[in-house]
Formats: sequence, structure tokens, C-alpha cells
Amino acid sequence: MTTLNNTVIKVVLPVVFLFTFCVFSCSDRKDKTTDSSASVDIQIPFPADHYEDTLDGRLVLLISKHMETEPRFQLRDDSKTCQGFGMDVEDWKPDTPLQFDGEAFGYPVRSFLELPSGEFFVQVVFHKYETFHRADGHVVKLPMDRGEGQQWNRAPGNLYSTPQKVTISNGQLPELSIKLDQKIPPITEPEDTKYVKHIKIKSELLSKFWGRDMYLGAHVLLPEGWETHPNVKYPLAIMHGHFPNDFGGFRTSPPDPNLEPEYSERFDVEGYNLIVQQEAYDFYKTWTGPNFPRVIAIKIQHPTPYYDDSYAVNSAAQGPYGDAITYELIPYIEQQFRGIGEGWSRFVYGGSTGGWEALAVQVKYPNEYGMCFAACPDPIDFRAYCLVNIYEDENAYYQEGTFRKTLVAGHRDYLGNVDATLRDMNYRELVLGTKARSGQQWDIWEATYSPINEEGYPKRIWDRLTGEIDKEVAAYWKENYDLAYILKRDWPKHGKDWEHKIHLYCGDMDNYYLNNAVYLTENILSETTAPHYNGEVDYGDRAEHCWNGDHDNGNHISRLRYHRMFIKKYLEKVDKVAPKGADLKSWRY
Repeated sequence: MTTLNNTVIKVVLPVVFLFTFCVFSCSDRKDKTTDSSASVDIQIPFPADHYEDTLDGRLVLLISKHMETEPRFQLRDDSKTCQGFGMDVEDWKPDTPLQFDGEAFGYPVRSFLELPSGEFFVQVVFHKYETFHRADGHVVKLPMDRGEGQQWNRAPGNLYSTPQKVTISNGQLPELSIKLDQKIPPITEPEDTKYVKHIKIKSELLSKFWGRDMYLGAHVLLPEGWETHPNVKYPLAIMHGHFPNDFGGFRTSPPDPNLEPEYSERFDVEGYNLIVQQEAYDFYKTWTGPNFPRVIAIKIQHPTPYYDDSYAVNSAAQGPYGDAITYELIPYIEQQFRGIGEGWSRFVYGGSTGGWEALAVQVKYPNEYGMCFAACPDPIDFRAYCLVNIYEDENAYYQEGTFRKTLVAGHRDYLGNVDATLRDMNYRELVLGTKARSGQQWDIWEATYSPINEEGYPKRIWDRLTGEIDKEVAAYWKENYDLAYILKRDWPKHGKDWEHKIHLYCGDMDNYYLNNAVYLTENILSETTAPHYNGEVDYGDRAEHCWNGDHDNGNHISRLRYHRMFIKKYLEKVDKVAPKGADLKSWRY
């Protein structure tokens, strides 16, 4: 245990102290952006061609140096980002033009005055909000998902302008009138096939909470022989993760012969689109071939007004998604497609967000799920909320000393090279939305884990501008969503329910430092008794984000094989969790 703790220190400390700057320069920059404002004359006419009624939403102004893609697709955490400014819009009435706010918050440059001179491309996006009258009495304005999985730059019904070229001189833009002339069209829903079915149900629990009809969906992959074995009931393999447009990674035909190879920047692999299609076809052959376990596999659609999925748990700001998925959606799927319908027969797996969700539902609903496989999970111990200990640290953005501050890192590669700080990531989100409405990562963690404030929005775990941590909010997070702490706290009560069920996997050079929380959780699990947890924790040497336990292939391959890997792992241990007399044979044809 001592060795493991030392490992955490070795991983964290060199990176945390990578970014340094003096207190004077930091405060000087802050004063400059808050005490001065640019003379910005940018008008946006009301989009009468697209809407007739008053509008609410977020207006995002984007400035880019190139047009390899539209500016709306260039805002990112690292140095390759374009520039963004954001402002809230409330009660935008027809025939009333908007004046873009010259003091709007900017990322990565905070103020219009600090913009570099030169020729650039400008684009404006309007992210449309709706008004929700929640059951708790709060009225909130949020972007409803419209089938795209909460993507502000792709959401149907959102408006954007055709990019135009401008010249910026000494922080001054020319007078502009930017028309929101484009509207993102609706998304066509996928069609059923022999193997893949699509379902959507109205959730009574969520509809009551949100004060309007709310739906859950799923893409269902049926096992080979499902139609010819009408008396067989099957286990349910639940893959958690980001919003799925369809049951991706499964195709019944070989790769498209005329497909133009595309380069993957993330994995530095040429022709990655060809690899993806080949892997999907290989999975189809494996799924339908002999000796593969016959189970029903599903991917769940549960986007919320805050993110592309709910994190699969109940929360104060988002409502009872955990109960809705566990007690409404999953039983419906099992009834429609002949699932066994017992806790031992449901197993969950996923990576990143899906990894956290897999462990979370196993922890929160110990008897409703039979096993979890959590790869590269989002922080499962908030003593290592990436590189922040929310209980002991005073500030999330800086390690502070008497004479200088050190910026906390946010993203690295497998060699430890850092390309974004935690402050960068949070500031980008602040351009996209206030009140946790950006639809991005740090905001959804608050929307999931935080209590609500007097307006009905999530309380901030830290001040988004300064990074100062709110210890009361941290205490709430600990008792309700710190999964490692809950496992330790509740082991005397639920240890027998969790035995054989917990399996964790993470690369030791995870890009977001998620391995640190896994180390701490492993310490807790290793000390469990009566019973011992009897699961698995495994690490990939120099493996980056999304490593899932595959020691033989790179992330770019193994991330495409979740179903093949974890369905077989479940089969190897199902006898450990199934009750005496359970049917473990009829579905193994």
C-alpha cells in the first residue's frame, strides 16, 4: 500500500509543477481584462426566417485563422483551438437585433482587446434553450437534446452564420452585421435490421421531474438464433457511454471498397476509418459465429438537458435517471426481447464516462446488476478528481506558494507532455455556457454530483473564474457520488452484494490522469474483508485514455472490441454471481 501511494505522488507532482508563472503577471492579466472593454460593434438580426417567437439561448462568436473546417468545429482545449466569446440571450424578441457584448467572456483570449491583428474568419452560433417547469418548483432554461446527443455545434434547430473574412487591428473588429442564415436540420433516426432494433419509451419518472414528456431509448443487438429459439431467455449486456447514434461497431458487410482513407489525429493512424469498418465487420462474424455467448447487447440513449448522457444515476439537477434506466427502460427491453430479467443476468461495461457509469450503477444498485467492467473511468475517487483533491486542495487551477502559482495540468500524452491545463478546459466551457449549460465534461460532473442552487441550477464545485473550491459542495459529492468512498463506507452492508462484480482497467498514462483515482480505489478494494471483493484491477503500461485491459493491442483497436472482451469475461465468472438453479445453459447454443 505504501508503494502504491508513492506511485501516485510520482505521477502527479512532476506534471503539476510543469506550468509556472508569477502572481504579479496573473493578477495583471486579470485586471486588464476586467477593467477594460473593447469597442465591439457586432449586430445579429433576429432570425425571422427560422423562428417567429421569442428566443432564449447562448450566442457564441468564433474567430479562426483558417477554414479547413468551419470555426464552430475548431474550439478545443489545446493550442490548436480557435477563439470563442459567449453571451447569454434571454427574451430575444422578433425584429430586435442583438448587439454582441464587448465584455463577453473569451477563451483562450479573455478580452477582445487582446486579440492579435490580422485576417481571420468569423462565425456565430446560436444554441437554443427551452424553458422547463420542474417538479421541484424551479423554472430553468436549458438546451433540450434533439437527437444529436447534446452537441452545441450540431444540434438540430440551432442556428449559425456563414463564415466571413474580417481584419482585426489592435484588438478592434470592424463593424459587422452577422446573419444567422443557416439552420441545422433534423436527424434521421436509424432503421431496424435483422439484428439491430431501436426502441424509445416515455419515462414517467423523468417526465414528472422535468414537467414535460421525457424519453429514454436504446439500440438493441439481438443474438444469432434469437428468432429460431423462441423459448430461450438471455442475459443482458449493457454498454454504457456517450450518446450512441446507432449500435456502432457492428456491420454485416465488409468495408466500403471505395472508402477514402482518413487520418486519425487522436491515434496518429492513417486510414483509421477503414480499420473501424473492418473491426465492425469482424465483430459481426464473431457475434454470429459458433462458440460466442448468446446474449442481448444494448447501448442506451439517455441524453439530458445538460449532456449527452445522464451518468445513469439520480441527481438533484437532472432527476431520477438511475431509477428510470434501472426500473423502467431495462425491464421494458427484457420484456420485449426475452431477457432473463434478474440482477445476476445483467452486466454493465464501458469506458471513460461509460466506465464511471458501469461502476456507479453497480455501486448504487448492487442487486440489480450482476457484474461491472469499468475501463478508464471518470474520477471514481474524488481525492483524485483528475489532479485535484476536492477535500484538501483550496484551489483547483493552481498549486499556490508564497511567491508563485503553478497551473494544474489537464491533459497529457503518454510521455507526459501537457497540452492543456485544467483552467483552459474550464474556461472553454464557460464560453459555451453559464450555469453548467455548456454540455461539456466539467459541467456535467457538476450537473450530476452537485446539489442545486437557489435558481435550480447545479452548485459549482469551484468558482469557474478563480478555481476556489467550495467545501460544502465537496462534502455533498463525497457522501453521494464518491464511488470509492461509498464502497468503503458501505462494504459492511453490501460487501456480499458486490463480491465478484467489480473489475477496473486503466492506462497508467491516462490522458486525463484518471489512473490516480483507480490507484486509490484499488487500495480500498484490496483491504476489503468478509468478503474480499474478488474482482480485478489492471493497468496498461504507458497506455492512454480508453485502455480497457487489452495488453496485446493499441487503444485504437481495443476500444473497438468492448463487446467481444467483456461479454466473454462475464461468461467466465457468471457462475460466481448466479443463484443456485439459475439457467446458465439454454442461451449457450
